[in-house]
Amino acid sequence: MRSVASLDSTAKLELLSSQMTLEPAEEAGQAALNPHATAPCGHSPADLQRTYASVQEREAVSLSQPKKNALGLHDAVVPGGQRIRLLKTLLTSACERDCYYCPFRKGRDFRRATFKPDEMASTFAQLHSANVTEGFFLSSGIAGGGIKTQDRLIDTASILRRKHDYRGYLHLKLMPGSQRDQVLAAMTLSDRVSVNLEAPNQNRLTMLAPHKTFLDELLQPLKWASEIRKTLPPPRSGRWPSFVTQFVVGAVGESDVEILQTTSYLTKELGLARAYFSAFHPVRDTPLENQSPEDPWREHRLYQASFLLRDYGFEFEDLPFNANGHLPLHTDPKVGWAALNLRETPVELNKADRRALLKVPGIGPKGADALIEARKTHAIREIKQLTQLGISAARAVEFIVLDGKRPARQLALL
Repeated sequence: MRSVASLDSTAKLELLSSQMTLEPAEEAGQAALNPHATAPCGHSPADLQRTYASVQEREAVSLSQPKKNALGLHDAVVPGGQRIRLLKTLLTSACERDCYYCPFRKGRDFRRATFKPDEMASTFAQLHSANVTEGFFLSSGIAGGGIKTQDRLIDTASILRRKHDYRGYLHLKLMPGSQRDQVLAAMTLSDRVSVNLEAPNQNRLTMLAPHKTFLDELLQPLKWASEIRKTLPPPRSGRWPSFVTQFVVGAVGESDVEILQTTSYLTKELGLARAYFSAFHPVRDTPLENQSPEDPWREHRLYQASFLLRDYGFEFEDLPFNANGHLPLHTDPKVGWAALNLRETPVELNKADRRALLKVPGIGPKGADALIEARKTHAIREIKQLTQLGISAARAVEFIVLDGKRPARQLALL
């Protein structure tokens, strides 16, 4: 390990931010923002495969290629839909853990850098005052244990809020093993907090990060975040921050069943705002460096399925897994479910409730609400009426009835 003690703040940021593509949270242009598009960026499968083939020597990959400079600035979409320039960085890239996939793992030979809390807060405040960045995502390698590392993250956020009077967007990472009072402190200072579960259960986590414990170190802080949101009055801002997590996909043979079963629990029981999925790509000088990268289509299908669980009323049991416990890569999971369940029993759009409407391909939450409102005044009898309501008629037509009639033939007239 090569440490860097004499670099100026800009040089440190360049070093610390070089691997932040491994943290996809909030980035604009990724699959999750448009979960039922053809592919994460509207690319064809061939485009996606070419993207991966061209970066075999890189240590990290971002399919969406968000605009960023060497400091770690990313085009981002924050809760509420606002687009901002988000600085993503670390307090330190020194780490005492030896996670098999991670570029910051203990013993890996690369240049590392460290900020003290007041130095980091001051550096960000200067960048924000100069309109270089509009928001802040702060994580850290683990140095001195998760609790001490979390204290330094909280100190940084506190200095930024109170000394520099920063009122903008702040996403603060919760370290493995964080205590409940630290989770509360982080939530009081932040707009979003997160814990990277990385794997869906302890068995898979041991294969990926042998010295992390799933329940006590990683899942428990998320449970505390959920409890705090449900039981304590919000801070002066009037609301508690949302909380999210991330999974590494395809590194240790986990199935989509495993990932989405855990995602479903987090979403429906704890109130997780969203799960992020990062298709595995090997990093040089790590134990998994010779493993093949995961197909980016798998990441995309997981995003689609997670949105079905969160926004479309789907249950985990509804998802169309194959015999190997995976979602088919060639089919949108919503279309896959509809093909099995709606082809012979299509949905009558003039009578169906919102839950049934959301099961139809091409109809999202806004489209369902618009349809329910429109049919208060008139029946929906023609495909063009659906288009006018913002519904993708081409996707829906195979699975619907309009005023008692199957509308498939109407498409030819559009």
